[in-house]
Amino acid sequence: MTPEDVERLIEAELEDADATVGHARDPHDDDHLTATVVSPAFEGLSLVDQHQLVYDALGEHMTTDIHALELSTYTPGEYDGR
Repeated sequence: MTPEDVERLIEAELEDADATVGHARDPHDDDHLTATVVSPAFEGLSLVDQHQLVYDALGEHMTTDIHALELSTYTPGEYDGR
């Protein structure tokens, strides 16, 4: 699964999401990814709940195609203010 595939899955499942996904430290290790996801769906949710929304969007891919996901989530306001 490519980073672009992961971006498409997240963006298709989360309200107005903007996902940026890439390979973690080792670009030859295809199943270790890093993702930054910005969505208004995260408003009022704890960090754990935000991450759970992303994991839910990825579904079974989290156990079959993605070994590890370094995840950063933001509401649009948080992202603009950082």
